Amino acid sequence: MIFDDQLNLLTQVAKALSVQFGEDCEIVIHRIDEKDIDNTIVYIENGHVTSRRLGDGPSMAVMEAVNKDPRTLKDEINYLTRTHDGRILKSSTIYLKDHDGKLTGIFAINYDITNMIVAENAIKTLVSINEEEKSKGTKYIPKDVNELLDDLIEESVKLVGKPVPLMSKNDKIKCVQFLNDKGAFLVTKSGDKVSEFFNISKYTLYSYLDAK
Repeated sequence: MIFDDQLNLLTQVAKALSVQFGEDCEIVIHRIDEKDIDNTIVYIENGHVTSRRLGDGPSMAVMEAVNKDPRTLKDEINYLTRTHDGRILKSSTIYLKDHDGKLTGIFAINYDITNMIVAENAIKTLVSINEEEKSKGTKYIPKDVNELLDDLIEESVKLVGKPVPLMSKNDKIKCVQFLNDKGAFLVTKSGDKVSEFFNISKYTLYSYLDAK
């Protein structure tokens, strides 16, 4: 986890950036503790941008990072995201690691450029996006872990391409393993929600997780 002295420095930087760029610039600091993944946000400025606040949980990008080998994580700078209500953000994600290379925190910047896009021709330089990142499409920032879990379940259904009543056992295994790969089961009581959604028992869920 981020130590308090590190957090103090990061909050100073966050405060400066939020004042420099104004109320459309959200700065979020996530403290990574796999034992408490539901409450990662330890500091936030201008949380109205994504409707989040202190004590809220991770975004999809944070959840994916927690579930990856930290050695593979590289900072993501100047890419597009969107909020739950459809606004477009220009975002950057900086991964914080300890001396052993373990992920301890994430420093994120989310700048609301929705209004700027309307006037993009006049302020093209300010809202320019890296072409390589733009080609990857936009990532989604949910307002809480429940919405995040709902989005991941929806993605798993799209991956199979069938409604749950028409899914075979193999289809459901594919969905469950997709959710596991995305880190969905780090969310508290996610197993209950996933089991109910796919109409399977908790025992069956665990067997699907172990299926090859």
